[in-house]
Amino acid sequence: MNFDPAVMFVAFLVSGAGFVSFSYGKRQRRFPQIAVGLILMVYPYFVSNVAWSLLIAAALLALLWLAVRVGL
Repeated sequence: MNFDPAVMFVAFLVSGAGFVSFSYGKRQRRFPQIAVGLILMVYPYFVSNVAWSLLIAAALLALLWLAVRVGL
């Protein structure tokens, strides 16, 4: 993991959003929120580029939105 302040800040934000999604999914027993939450909490440890990290987070959140919209 890169210890650049920008990377650390983005990793903290993305992991925080993942924790919120995971907690909500666990409370409501919703698999898409649990899965996306876990992925959002884990992947920042492996991505050390701010742009890629934000792009991956945006794609995962868009997929979650689409899954909820479809009714999963």
